[in-house]
Amino acid sequence: MCNILTKVLSVLLVTTAFSGKAFSATDPRPNILVIMADDLGYADLGFTGAKDIFTPNLDALANNGVIMNNGYVTHPVCGPSRAGLITGRYQARFGMEINVTNSFYDEFSGLPLTEQTFATRLKKSGYETGIVGKWHLGGNQKYHPHNRGFDYFFGFLAGGHTYFPKNVTTTTPLWSEKNPKQTHYSANEGSIWPLQRNDNTAEFTEYLTTQLSRDAAKFVSDAEKPFMLYLAYNAPHLPLEAPAATIKKYSHIKNKTRQIYAAMVDEMDRGIGMVVDSLKASGKFDNTLIFFLSDNGAAAPLSGMDYKKKKKGKLFSDSGKFRDGKGSMREGGSHVPFIMHWPAGIKKSGEFDGLVSSLDIAATAVALGKGDTSGHKLEGKNLIPYVNGDKQGSPHSALFWRREAKQWAVRTLDAKYLMNAKDQGIELYDMQNDPYEKNNILKNNPAKRKELAKLWNEWNDGNSNNILLDAGNYQKVRLNFYRDLHKELVEKSKKVKKVVID
Repeated sequence: MCNILTKVLSVLLVTTAFSGKAFSATDPRPNILVIMADDLGYADLGFTGAKDIFTPNLDALANNGVIMNNGYVTHPVCGPSRAGLITGRYQARFGMEINVTNSFYDEFSGLPLTEQTFATRLKKSGYETGIVGKWHLGGNQKYHPHNRGFDYFFGFLAGGHTYFPKNVTTTTPLWSEKNPKQTHYSANEGSIWPLQRNDNTAEFTEYLTTQLSRDAAKFVSDAEKPFMLYLAYNAPHLPLEAPAATIKKYSHIKNKTRQIYAAMVDEMDRGIGMVVDSLKASGKFDNTLIFFLSDNGAAAPLSGMDYKKKKKGKLFSDSGKFRDGKGSMREGGSHVPFIMHWPAGIKKSGEFDGLVSSLDIAATAVALGKGDTSGHKLEGKNLIPYVNGDKQGSPHSALFWRREAKQWAVRTLDAKYLMNAKDQGIELYDMQNDPYEKNNILKNNPAKRKELAKLWNEWNDGNSNNILLDAGNYQKVRLNFYRDLHKELVEKSKKVKKVVID
């Protein structure tokens, strides 16, 4: 009897193991790998023109894939940009236009629960889903990746993190209204806390970018079903931290801050190479659609801007010929390096000039993965028919930006209309002949101004006002709350009669 049971169990185990692998072998849908850099300067990669930073792995993906010459994100700041990417909808639709604080106890501060992530949509169709790296979409359990469609999570919930294990602690840095820039971590609560794996703390034993890459490489290798992995690096976001040996590799760069920054980009590129090698070793490389982009532009741009407002010693990332960087409505803020790579599905490598948005990543992934399309309509386009030539023209006739209505922009194929800051006035550019926004043609083109204003106003009709506080203001409000609460309790105690006993 025992022998019979043993044989039956053996057959069941073999059948189960085989069925899991058979799913992967017979399912033609591609794996989806979305790789996002953080605060990367447009011109800081080999394929975008960098001569002093070496990125052979990204260059190989670019040269054998499709480079989006007009690839954009939906916002020039980290958190809102990631919200647009992960939902496939403009974040202004649901009032999330700021960086939220990683507040564990606040069940209202995070990516609104009215929104589905592309992970949720793909999970419903049988994909194995994971996120490795930076979340930045809410610290409360309601907003945890596990509750937003991701089967697996390894990384951190905050908007930034130290890169070295020696800096990790479980304490929260003091934040003072008088000195809000006391540490880089103050506005990113949890930036020096331990990493998480799923719902538990995780081991952090090596340079963060390497550790994230190693975990991502294992995820893609182990997956037995079509997978969707969101590899969300925090590199090369502040703090500027890199291994000494890698910094030394860039001793040819005289700017000391750029040396460290270059080493951070180098480590990210090597990490991406680690993941690509894992895909190849597991036989999944050809049928994995890889996207690469940055969440916004350069945090401290060396070029493409007015030097009068920045100290040269603090400049370290390169916007190339684009004006400005992170936070700006000009090109340096949201025009980012953008790659698609899929040997089994993209017919020809090269460059694509149509208007492409990070919104298109969710739309493409859901279309190819036969994901759930219920709920809010995705605002991106499936890019595959365009890059393969089955559809002609640009995926978008216009793209839009808004930052709490204080800054705004609209871009069509031939023009861009924007307000970057009130003291700079309104700007209009000919994007065919002046893609680097050098000559404001507003005064002589009232018809074009009217045309683009109409487009933006029509788009803006579908938006909501911002419903969240940005990290800095959030800390001030919370600090005041604790102070006022203490004051209230002290005053209340004065009114209570002292207890007398006999």
